[in-house]
Amino acid sequence: MQGTKLYVGNLSYSATAKDVEDLFAQHGSVVSVRIMERKGFGFVEMSSQAEAEEAREKLNGTELMGRPLKVDEAKPPSDSKKRSFRG
Repeated sequence: MQGTKLYVGNLSYSATAKDVEDLFAQHGSVVSVRIMERKGFGFVEMSSQAEAEEAREKLNGTELMGRPLKVDEAKPPSDSKKRSFRG
C-alpha cells in the first residue's frame, strides 16, 4: 500500500462521517472522512501509511450498521478528459 487514503464501500445509507470516523479512529489518527451521500461509499484519510494499512487489514469485512465493509486503498480518479476518441 502506498497511500494514506482508503476507499470504504458497502456503507449503510444512514452511516454518517462521525460513525465512520469513530470506527477508523480505533486504528490511528483520522485526517478526514468524506461520505458520498446516497451512494453507499466514502473515503477515509489516515495520518500515515502504516495506520492506513492497519485500518484496511483490520476493518475490511467487519460490520458497520449490519453491513460488511469493503475497505481498500483508494485509487486516484481516472482522467477521462485526456482520452482521445477519434472516428
